[in-house]
Order: sequence, then structure tokens, then C-alpha cells
Amino acid sequence: MAKSAGVDRAAACDEELVGLVASGSQEALVELYRRHAAHVHAVALRVLGPGALAEEVTQDVFLGVWRQPDRYDPSRASMRGYLSMMASRKAIDRLRSEVARRRREEAATSAEPADRSPVAEHDRVAASLEVRDALATLSQEERQAIELAYFGGHSYREVALLLGQPEGTVKSRIRSGLSRIRQSIGSQVGEVR
Repeated sequence: MAKSAGVDRAAACDEELVGLVASGSQEALVELYRRHAAHVHAVALRVLGPGALAEEVTQDVFLGVWRQPDRYDPSRASMRGYLSMMASRKAIDRLRSEVARRRREEAATSAEPADRSPVAEHDRVAASLEVRDALATLSQEERQAIELAYFGGHSYREVALLLGQPEGTVKSRIRSGLSRIRQSIGSQVGEVR
């Protein structure tokens, strides 16, 4: 394989390749893609299923590495873990967007109008805001684990692999995060009464 700036890309570690990407090396990005695209695509497939959306997420992940290579911190995760997290987040976002789009389309074409009463709409918005606010109070580690498990549909073991953490740690983070969410939502409901 060709060398760039005195570094053999095929023999370079992922951290070196990211450094080369930061200096504008397209060949280094191609090598990262060669090494990790299949895994990134597999993560996207688990969330989105087969089709163009998973392929788009895979491309978006590597485009993100190209645009912001400095976001990768090797002290926090391996390149595979980092790319897995990016793929999972982007796939979840894409899934949410698709679900919302389908709901809008179904509501627009439905013969029966959806329950659009002001009370029902208020309750839906309030519940959504409560959950969002409760998630925002969690640590980043708890929030990531919960998002992957509940919004991404991953098992504890898959979440542990994606985050590069022991399975027991992931389970503890999810349990403590869910407990804090329950407490937060419960206290908000208690305040309203």
C-alpha cells in the first residue's frame, strides 16, 4: 500500500490514521473505512434493518470522521467502539426520524382522525418532555447505555461491546439511570398534583 507522510497506512494503528485524516489524507480515511465499515454497517443494520438507511448511516459515520477527526479520543474508546457509538446514535436518530415521518404520513392519509384533543396532545407532549428532561439529568455514561438498550434495541452484552465496557458496569449504569428517571418523573408528577 502507498505511503503518506512516511506512514504505511496498512500498518498504521487507527490513532495514527485519524491523525492523517486530520491532516487531510483521504487515503487514511479509505483505510479506516476498509477496516471498520463492515462493523459500522452491521451496527446500523441492527437498528434500522436492511436497506438504504443503514447504508446512509454508514456513510454519515465516516463523513463525520472526515469532517471532525479531532472528536475521536483514544483514551475514551477504541476506534471500533467510537465508530459503533456514532453508528448507533445516527441510526437511532434516523429511526426516530423515519418513525415520525411515517406517523405524519399515516395521520395525513388516515380516514380516522388521530386523537388530537387538546388534553390528549398535552399529555403526550408533557410525557415526552418529562422523559427528555429526566434523561438530561443522567451522566453521559448512563444516558448512552440507556439510549443504546432502549432506543437502539441492543442487549446488555451488545451495549457493553459497543461502549467497550464490562457487561456488569453497563447493567449497573442502566439500572441506576432508570431508577433516577423514575424518581425524576415521579417527583414531577408529584409536583403537579
